[in-house]
Amino acid sequence: QVQLVESGGGLVQTGGSLRLSCTASGRSFSSYSMGWFRQARGKEREFVAGISSSGDVTYYADSVKGRFTVSRDNAKNTVYLQMNSLKPEDTAVYYCAADPIPTGVRMVRHHYDYWGQGTQVTVAS
Repeated sequence: QVQLVESGGGLVQTGGSLRLSCTASGRSFSSYSMGWFRQARGKEREFVAGISSSGDVTYYADSVKGRFTVSRDNAKNTVYLQMNSLKPEDTAVYYCAADPIPTGVRMVRHHYDYWGQGTQVTVAS
């Protein structure tokens, strides 16, 4: 069992930055690939970014490529999502999730076994 807790969300102006954190407890964090997803009101949850267990592989949705950076610190059991140049369309609840396959990054929700409770990000225009 892995418990995930996100933090760092909030209200920011267009063009601003936020850094989300997701801290894990329970089974070995370093054996999981990690993903960030988001869900805007009235829309389905979508993949944003992911990172392999060792951190050597990352992948991004086209909509955030060049603006968002995913990273992890296995010593701190934490994965981060640095979000720059934020746009109103980035407004959503952001979730981190753990994938038991340690290599590569998968973008499909059902591959992820554990989810955090989400953190709200609101970008004002």
